[in-house]
Amino acid sequence: MKEQTHHTKKLVGSPAPTTSHISQWHYIDWYKVNRYVKGMQVRIAKATQERDWRRVKNLQRMLTHSFYAKALAVRRVTENKGKRTAGVDKTI
Repeated sequence: MKEQTHHTKKLVGSPAPTTSHISQWHYIDWYKVNRYVKGMQVRIAKATQERDWRRVKNLQRMLTHSFYAKALAVRRVTENKGKRTAGVDKTI
């Protein structure tokens, strides 16, 4: 039986991301980020309508692990107008 090999590039250096390969926050192309996330959400919805659950799961994983989705989530939480408005628990 033939042994299966997994071909991935091994990252050299520290596992923590550095600012050398990730652009600074204010220089991120937010139009591109929004377009990517929206496109992935459309692809997930389309796969769901087609009941292709394997593709749904793979697309969801791709979206949740992408830098763009994480950056957009952080932006929505930190840069919204209502961030200083008390919620249902009356705390800020």
